[in-house]
Amino acid sequence: MPDPFDVLAALIRADGSPSLAVAARSLASAGVPVFPCQVEGKRPLTRRGFLDASSDAAQVAAWWSRTPNANIGIPTGGASGVVVVDVDVHGPTDGRVAWKRAADAGLVSGAGLLVRTPTGGMHAYFPATPGREQRSWQAAAAGVDFRGDCGYIIAPPSQRTIDGRTKRYRVADIAALSVGPVDAARLRDLLDPRPAAPARPSGGEVAVDAERLAAWVSGRGEGERNRSLFWAACRLAENGTSPGDALDALGAAAQSAGLSDREIATTVRSAYRATQPPSEAQPHGQARDEGRWCSRSEGPPSVASARWAL
Repeated sequence: MPDPFDVLAALIRADGSPSLAVAARSLASAGVPVFPCQVEGKRPLTRRGFLDASSDAAQVAAWWSRTPNANIGIPTGGASGVVVVDVDVHGPTDGRVAWKRAADAGLVSGAGLLVRTPTGGMHAYFPATPGREQRSWQAAAAGVDFRGDCGYIIAPPSQRTIDGRTKRYRVADIAALSVGPVDAARLRDLLDPRPAAPARPSGGEVAVDAERLAAWVSGRGEGERNRSLFWAACRLAENGTSPGDALDALGAAAQSAGLSDREIATTVRSAYRATQPPSEAQPHGQARDEGRWCSRSEGPPSVASARWAL
């Protein structure tokens, strides 16, 4: 895993680059894996997206010679050594409110770099924790996403056109003291608490608060509805609820969240396949891959550290 302080310093240098091609080469030369994304957009231009990220100078030069104005994507988590809390400001959703709650709770004090996004939001960069996977997640209602393992972020000085004006991702603040990792699980519990997993009594009868699970599913936003329904269905499956009863319990809530009948039925079936014993799992690893979603674990500062020398 790259040294996160070297990555943060490289991002600061890249922010002042005269072009995106120069910035991409600068990041790669510092050992930061990058990949090209759509001009003024977020969609990867490589076949496998962030999985194609590279710090190989020749590869990076070739990518940006083909598309000189491609935005710069960086995989987050162990691949790059940094994770990012993405604070979104869009329409009625203002993630800055949730960020303040997290700051007041002392959960985001270790941010090493703040990047202003073209929409008025913010990317807060933290060092990844060595040897500990923290997967990406969304808390759409709070306006906050976490970009960790199996995720990526658009890095400065990438740009987008908003309301007819070209704006770029720009380093807004740098911290040199008290930089440290973020506990993504605690942050998610604060901003988007999940219902407690129901317990199975020793007498054999199943105690499931399906109504509470349904209420939680109904409040999920776009981008997190399927995974939330999947998680809730896993909880019911693990506690002996039949697939039909799970559909009855969660179907109306999932519909109110915006899912179609077909999406609901498919997701609940997937949850029940994923909770089968390994010997009953679906071929080609389908149940194993889906089953991972059933896991219960989930004044301006000054530059005073030599690690931040540019």
